[in-house]
Amino acid sequence: MSTPRALRQPLALRIGSGAFIAFWCLIAAFPIFWIMVMSFKVPLDAFADKPTSVIFGPETLAGGQGLSVPDIVIGLIVLFFFMRGVVRWLPAKVQQYAPGGQLWFGWILAAILTGLAFVLLFFGVLPPVMQGVNGLLGSLGEPVLGLTTEHYYAVWVENEFYRNFLNSLLVTAGVVLLSLTVGTLAGYGLARSGSNLAFWLLILALIFRALPHSVLVAGYLPVFITSSEWLQPVFDVFGASAPTLYGQPWAVIAVLVAINQPFTIWMLRSFFQSIPTELDEAARVDGCTHFEAFRRVIMPVMWPGVITTGLFSFLLAYNDFLVTSLLLDAQNQTMVPAITGYFNRETSTTDQVEAVAAAVSITAPLLLLVMVFQKQIVSGLTAGAVKG
Repeated sequence: MSTPRALRQPLALRIGSGAFIAFWCLIAAFPIFWIMVMSFKVPLDAFADKPTSVIFGPETLAGGQGLSVPDIVIGLIVLFFFMRGVVRWLPAKVQQYAPGGQLWFGWILAAILTGLAFVLLFFGVLPPVMQGVNGLLGSLGEPVLGLTTEHYYAVWVENEFYRNFLNSLLVTAGVVLLSLTVGTLAGYGLARSGSNLAFWLLILALIFRALPHSVLVAGYLPVFITSSEWLQPVFDVFGASAPTLYGQPWAVIAVLVAINQPFTIWMLRSFFQSIPTELDEAARVDGCTHFEAFRRVIMPVMWPGVITTGLFSFLLAYNDFLVTSLLLDAQNQTMVPAITGYFNRETSTTDQVEAVAAAVSITAPLLLLVMVFQKQIVSGLTAGAVKG
């Protein structure tokens, strides 16, 4: 349907606003693009004075590592169709094949399988195929763009960055599951409560959420360090030694949930308020209890809001630095604090490029997550924007 004439923007305004948005997106995306380019170059190219040397990588090419024109063209085509399939095909398949109708489990499984398929396709299948194609093309298959994956190999295999990745998955999954479990129940109860006390409880919770993390961690850190001492009298009853909270992922999950829970409850309450109370009443008339009405009637309608809130919880736990760096030891460290380890020793240019490669590795799951859940995120934000 066309826009009414009275609501149409002037041409100058449309051009100006479009140019501003494009310029701002370029500025925002440039750092991600630049560190991604640096991560595939040898140190001499990554920190070269000329931008063209960083992009084309002459020193990387001189080492016999690079991409040819067929590599680039075929790689971009495969990437386009892969991303298109993820966005268009994957959501429908999750809806169709989610085990037992559990969409949350289907999405988690789909995200893991998509990541594995991407790694297998671009790092396992395409390289040998393109090597054979380039051999048949002769001079047309000669590298023209310097590229090497040696830094990613050093990060993930030699430095065992995959351990930090698994720790991040453990902490993030725990935070998301606990936050959404508690948040949906609390948000539903507060949304359906007619008391003003619910509103003031949320205000107090948001004040707690607004406190800097450094203030909260300063209170948690002494308790974590001395936890085995004040827990020992309890464990003496069972004749066992008391565990320490410091360095334990499950204890850090509890801290992150406590910090994030007010924001989660507030968001979910707004989503629940946008759902008409007539649905609850109809379910109650049909014989459902309050919890059955919540689980069978309200939650299926709430999935976009739950996914949107879960994404914010995911970002909090995934990108957290202060809490995880202070309350986790080196063995259980997550990815974001682990990157700083590349700069804590006598840093070389190779260490710096490896740190850049690790940083790019962190952004990849975030981009994949947003692409997979983009429709649910948009519909969730729209559902919570106004009260229906």
